[in-house]
Amino acid sequence: MDAMSRRTDATPRRKTTPTMCKHQQPCPSADSADREAAQPVAHFPEQGWSLLCNGVLLFEDTGELLPDGQIIAPHRPLGTHHVATAA
Repeated sequence: MDAMSRRTDATPRRKTTPTMCKHQQPCPSADSADREAAQPVAHFPEQGWSLLCNGVLLFEDTGELLPDGQIIAPHRPLGTHHVATAA
């Protein structure tokens, strides 16, 4: 057999993330700014993470792993000792 007869489909395929959200009012997508508001579908507090219905892995240190593999660094709010008050 030559290379032409063993040719396979070379059409590039888009990687799509299946939506897990089946709520009546859909949860925010993994691309939206409020993605953390999505409903958890799996919660493992002993391991420190939750899987949200939009495919985001949310860690207890506030870090995130998005479905496309993008990492969002922890973004904890500043403690009260870092907040300045106006006089």
